[in-house]
Order: sequence, then structure tokens, then C-alpha cells
Amino acid sequence: MSTQQLDTDSLGDYLSQQIPGFEAPLSAEKFPGGQSNPTFKLTAGGTSYVLRRKPPGELLKSAHAVDREYRVISALQDTDVPVPKTFVLCEDDSVIGSMFYVMEYLEGRILWDPTLPEARDNGERAAIYDAMNQTMAALHNVDVEAVGLADFGRPGNYFERQVGRWSKQYRASETQHIAAMETLMEWLPANMPEDDGTVSLVHGDYRLDNMMFHALEPRVIALLDWELSTLGHPLADLANQCMAWMLPRDGGVAGLQGIDRKALGIPSDEEYIARYCERTGRDGIDNWNFYIVFSLFRLAAILQGIVKRAQIGTASSAEAESRGDAVVPLSEMALALID
Repeated sequence: MSTQQLDTDSLGDYLSQQIPGFEAPLSAEKFPGGQSNPTFKLTAGGTSYVLRRKPPGELLKSAHAVDREYRVISALQDTDVPVPKTFVLCEDDSVIGSMFYVMEYLEGRILWDPTLPEARDNGERAAIYDAMNQTMAALHNVDVEAVGLADFGRPGNYFERQVGRWSKQYRASETQHIAAMETLMEWLPANMPEDDGTVSLVHGDYRLDNMMFHALEPRVIALLDWELSTLGHPLADLANQCMAWMLPRDGGVAGLQGIDRKALGIPSDEEYIARYCERTGRDGIDNWNFYIVFSLFRLAAILQGIVKRAQIGTASSAEAESRGDAVVPLSEMALALID
């Protein structure tokens, strides 16, 4: 069965036994997008749920960790981090062909464009940016021991591990020689900031469209897509979000390149970073350029993985191949920051 379909009979039988009040028959509809873990809206007995699954087929090692997603969302239920309610994790491949979990379906807004054309005015735009900032600070302020996530990542220098991991993932999914990526894989280990010992829960893909906002108010009701979450350095999330705003308007991920932010009520990077530092008790940030270069490199490596999956037929979305066009420009943008 393809990534676009689910065996609703088998799934309905299983969920009837696992979720109190679940009433088959069940219908399923795949959400558009979502490059990595196919995501479906389930409807049963007048109630809606969300299912996220591993794609079937041959997969890169350590990718598509839906069990880790389930664990972290469940652990954050009673914290200041907004997450959906979780119901069940199924590790039995015989039910639908791969591991999956089911969580609450929430009604809200997913905002894709960082210029926020949906906002009523500049005040709402500014409030949406502040809500993203507040949610990130809440995440990084979570006491990982108190929520049972003290073993959710490996010890040691987070950026060292990440550079190693994404260099390996890039090599495993390489489809052409890209000179800029080769240079970055040499430069990043050689310019690694000294580890300051800061460890927090990190989301791993913190950006605008991985959040759901309230339908009417400028507040986050759910932080989504936790596949890359781990224990690590909080500045990775902050840099990832700021990096996304550097990108051109017409790429696979729309950025704010060339936009007059002040005219739209959108904070500058400096203002956004200062507010985050206030909320997390930081005095400031050294080596900011390294974190941005790393974020661009990592995004290029992730997109290269999507290109490879499109070639072998396990990519979750039809636009996967077009994402490959961004790998070269992203790596070259990172290289320009080094120079």
C-alpha cells in the first residue's frame, strides 16, 4: 500500500481496542505536504484524530522516528509548551505496514508565509511573532528531568554530533557532487564553538509552519512535527528560525529576503533574539554566524534526503523532487556567510 493510503479496516479494528470511545467505521484523508512522515486526518463516529506514520519501504537509519515524536509530545502534556493530546503509539507493523501514532485533531491556522498575509494588521503580525518567540522560550525552559526526558538525547557537544549526523545523512543521500557542501563539511568541524554545557529540549525543526495558531487569536495552540527533537543546544532552534527568514520568497520554504519588515510590524532578527534572551535568561549570543551557517547546511542536507527518497519512491509528497533545486543555492548561501 502506498504512502497515500491506509488499510482503514485493520486500523479501525486496532483503534477500537486502544482508544476509549473510538467508533468504527473509520475514514482517512492524507494531509498535503509533509515530506517525511505521512500524516492523515482520521474520522470515526463524529470525532477526528491525526495519525502520523513511518513511510513504508527502505529508510535512512534514524530517520522517521515517530516513536520519539510520540514520547516527547506525551511528556509535554502538562507543561507551558502547547501540544496535542496523544492517544496511542503502535509499533506493530502488521496493522498498517509501519509504525504510527494517533493524537488529537485540532482546528486552527497553519501559517505558511512569514509575511503573514492572513493577519488583520501589523499589531496581529507582531503578536504572532511574539507568540512564536514565547513558545520557543517555553520549550527551552522545560525541566527535562521533571518531564521524564533526561535520556532523550546523547551527552556531549550537540553541534559536533549534529554536524557529524547531517554529514553522514548527506553522504547517504548524495546524488551529485556539490562543491559548497564539501567545503561546509570541512569548515563546520574546524570552526565549532566551544561547548558551553547548555542542554535543553530542542524541537529540531522550529519554524512558522510547524505551529498551529488559534483560529482567531495570535497564539500558538500546538507545536507540531517533532521528528527531529532531542536534547541539545537551544540556539539550534533559534538559529533555524532566523535562518528560514533569510531565504528567498520563491523557494520551497518562503523566507523574508528583500522584505521591509518594519513596514509590516515584523521584528528584526536583533529584536527577536533580544526578546528570546530575556525570556530564557541569556546575556547575549556569541558565534551567531556559526549557528546560521550550520542551519543552512542542515537544511540543504535534509532537502538532499528528500531528493534521494523521491528517486527511490519513498518520499511522502509529489513536490519532493523540486525541493532538490534548493540544495545548491542553500549551501552556497552558507558559504557566502563564511567568506
